[in-house]
Amino acid sequence: MMRAAVALWHREIVRFLRDRPRLVGSLLQPVVFWVLFSGALHGSFKPGGMDYGEYFFVGTLAMITLFTAIFATITVIEDRKEGFLQGVLVSPVPRSAIALGKILGGATLGMLLAMLFLLAAPFAGVSLAPERVLAGLGVLALLAVAVTGLGFSLAWVLDSTAAYHGIMMLFLMPMLLLSGAFFPMEAAHPLLSWVRFVNPMTYGVGALRHAFQGEVAGVPPFALCLLVTVVFAVATFLLGTFVVTRRSVRDAA
Repeated sequence: MMRAAVALWHREIVRFLRDRPRLVGSLLQPVVFWVLFSGALHGSFKPGGMDYGEYFFVGTLAMITLFTAIFATITVIEDRKEGFLQGVLVSPVPRSAIALGKILGGATLGMLLAMLFLLAAPFAGVSLAPERVLAGLGVLALLAVAVTGLGFSLAWVLDSTAAYHGIMMLFLMPMLLLSGAFFPMEAAHPLLSWVRFVNPMTYGVGALRHAFQGEVAGVPPFALCLLVTVVFAVATFLLGTFVVTRRSVRDAA
């Protein structure tokens, strides 16, 4: 099982590195978002007493993991259309190894891109003390597994890349926007505030803020943020394993 999972993980990494447009786009997209938002809103308001560039830096890290998960898990649909996935399904490899390899592959890519973006932390005024970096990387790993597991589960049950993008934009982007990644949610409409508290991304972003920025007003306690993020990661990983092991007629198509 582990050999199969490692092979699928390795395939995801190599596939990403060989796709130069995807590589360049994945590296530059979050930087462009951060520069544009930070420049446009610089001095407009100071969420949590911070400059907006510093505040949005953590949100950009969460956005990197989210976007990487979307583009990494869409390969599930591509692999099905190309016949590769059918070949894996009829092999003696346990189906749980497929979920493990694909999810860890996408999560690893998200982690690598986030680590590269961390090099811009001094420009945002974010401290890179060793203990903060270690805590932040741990949270990023959990968040990357969580959103990749969710993306993988959706991709497995969908047949169209267009439908996949539509569903991901319908659910994952609102999850990011309502997590406090872009703006504080204290002054939001009561309905949106309620959604914020049941949104697992809120706690992932909150855990990142605690790790890199310490206590920030309006962010749930670190212990709660970490607990919910761990549950989110485990739940989506188990969901991905479940949809893979559930046999269907379409698997043989």
